[in-house]
Amino acid sequence: MKTVTTTEALAAFCQEAATRPYVTIDTEFLRERTYYAKLCLVQLAIPGIDGPDTGEAILVDPLAGDLSLDPLYELFRNTAVVKVFHAARQDLEIFFTEGKLFPEPLFDTQVAAMVCGFGEQVGYETLVRKIARDNLDKTSRFTDWSRRPLSDAQKTYALADVTHLRVIYEYLAAELERTGRAKWLREELGVLTDPETYIVRPSEAWQRIKTRTNSGKFLAVVRELARFREGYAQSRNIPRARVFKDDALLELASTRPQNIEELSRSRLLLREARRGEIADGIIAAVRVAQETAPEEYPKVPGTNSRLQVNPALADLLRVLLKAKSEETGVAQKLIATSSDLDLIAAGERDVPALKGWRREAFGEDALRLCRGEIALTARGSSVEVVTL
Repeated sequence: MKTVTTTEALAAFCQEAATRPYVTIDTEFLRERTYYAKLCLVQLAIPGIDGPDTGEAILVDPLAGDLSLDPLYELFRNTAVVKVFHAARQDLEIFFTEGKLFPEPLFDTQVAAMVCGFGEQVGYETLVRKIARDNLDKTSRFTDWSRRPLSDAQKTYALADVTHLRVIYEYLAAELERTGRAKWLREELGVLTDPETYIVRPSEAWQRIKTRTNSGKFLAVVRELARFREGYAQSRNIPRARVFKDDALLELASTRPQNIEELSRSRLLLREARRGEIADGIIAAVRVAQETAPEEYPKVPGTNSRLQVNPALADLLRVLLKAKSEETGVAQKLIATSSDLDLIAAGERDVPALKGWRREAFGEDALRLCRGEIALTARGSSVEVVTL
């Protein structure tokens, strides 16, 4: 098990990787004590000349003092080499934050597996078992990857995340070509390589908070508290829950403390947040919210309950979705959400299920069903589409 600790050694591997059609990549990181993920290890593997299993695999230690990831970033820019990940979102966020770039071109085996009929958010362990015909030892999954030296068990676990990935990639890539669904994958990966996916703006942080009310006055306080918390957490690189948790935020939005004495009555606020900069920030945020004009209150997106949904049509669309899911082998939730179906049944057409590959797999027939051009019929245990 080769561990790379110098820039020169990483550059040598990346030069060799540049001669291969693809490289498989994974990372190990910590995020429990920081806002931004701390990169602790990078795993890389390339296929051999005689097959995927005969190539080289290495561990890259970014915590080694004299190691730069610049050679890896140069490989990421090399469009002749496919960069293969499984469930790439967190890995891509790390590289976007650290290196300000995305690997190109990208292949995510989790997304590809969903498109190829392996179900929704299929795990790496499942693909190893079903495609690579092997099993994984996951006992090292939750170890502290920042501690050195790494144990042999940790190294073995980490390398398995990229060595089996070579076989999985080659199988799924071939399956996508066979079924003509490669473009489906490219559409899905567009979200993963959009910087907006990873940029968290404090002014928008309130939208992540689940509330039971749509009161503009209440949401104005939620917005300002969330804005303060997000900015504070980002600037100090600490988890937002270390500032104060969501339940405390909602309590503060209800009680709207005006001073330290009122703030101290909070039941849910951490002791550290009852004084100093956090306490001052909370009181200031509440003050800003209360000075907000009603026309500037935040508004939640319209709910489907306000739409004129045709319930019978919505039910038929659900039956059609099930039939299309079985026909294509793609999970229903990946094709269309329940909200999508209600929107279509209410006459909305700017819906994700009616765009891109989803329109091809489901949307066209959904629109034909809405126009009365097709009907659904049961035949045995399956549902079939009948043209009228």
